[in-house]
Amino acid sequence: MNEKKFMVAIRPKSAVIKSVVAILIAVTFGLACTSTTALAKKKVKYGIIELATNPGGFPLSIDGKPEGTTSTTVRVIELNPGSHKIEISLPNGGRWVRDFNVEQGRKVCVNLNYHPKKYTITKSPCPYPVNISAPVSVNDGDLITFTSDVAYSGSAPLSYTWTVSPADARIVSGVGTATITVDSTGLGSQRVTATLVVDDGSGNAMCRQQAQASTNIIVKKPPEVECKPFDQFQSVAFDDDKARLDNLAIELQGAPDSQAYVIIYSGRTSRVGQADMLGRRTMDYLVNQRGVDARRITIVNGGYRETDFIEIWICPPGAKTPQPTPTVQPGDAKPAQERTRPRKPRRRTED
Repeated sequence: MNEKKFMVAIRPKSAVIKSVVAILIAVTFGLACTSTTALAKKKVKYGIIELATNPGGFPLSIDGKPEGTTSTTVRVIELNPGSHKIEISLPNGGRWVRDFNVEQGRKVCVNLNYHPKKYTITKSPCPYPVNISAPVSVNDGDLITFTSDVAYSGSAPLSYTWTVSPADARIVSGVGTATITVDSTGLGSQRVTATLVVDDGSGNAMCRQQAQASTNIIVKKPPEVECKPFDQFQSVAFDDDKARLDNLAIELQGAPDSQAYVIIYSGRTSRVGQADMLGRRTMDYLVNQRGVDARRITIVNGGYRETDFIEIWICPPGAKTPQPTPTVQPGDAKPAQERTRPRKPRRRTED
């Protein structure tokens, strides 16, 4: 912050001390940006700013509209994509104001940390405290906000020079200002460090101050790959089944990396071995009639349902295998025994 009511500094061994006042400056405080799983799983039209302050209870406004107060716990604020002005009112008339560019489906993590400190005002404005606030950790792909507070009592304009590491870390906004935003995409399991040099241009080494802060990047978990239901139907006549299996063969032809799981259920009163028979018939038709590679088809005996029933699932590589969902317990099934005709006695012929 660059407002004079917060611009007080200390000069060691100074003979002239005018007064002692209490101010608020930023101090290091660890707070993690929350998970991005929800944003990753669904396409959203908004972006998010996650904001916390220490202490909490400061009046907050966004784009000039009051938004309650800040909290020591993270406040999740959904905003339309674009530029938004965040303003926090601090004690003794101070303000913290920053503009943030919010992107669709992305998150900006902001942590502001204030603590009362006492400094003496001297003839020289240098040296002066420089502090940087940043989240202790964010998820790979989040935007990290490094924000500085400078208690400078001089009248010269300050220059802000930021550097970030590792080399793949990229400053996306705020170069030359008191706050920068860094893209953490692809930096999982690494630590992003921002170093700030503040200079009033006087050439006095005491008026060139440096501060540093770091944020850990949590590895983004790959999205869970899931099988998708393709078809399900009651098996009554094989000609009807073949029409459904034809659609499956076409689907597999268009998705050469996918696998088909065919779960087959016997009916409550179907004959013994009905599910296995339907499975052999299904495999034979897909392989020998439709030319599907047998290695891409898995036939599963799913147990029992009220009637003969077939479920077809399409699974991309790495997907968890679908599980059968029988509705009839084996003990409640009463499979019909295949009837055999009694053998007729052979007629004896006389010589």
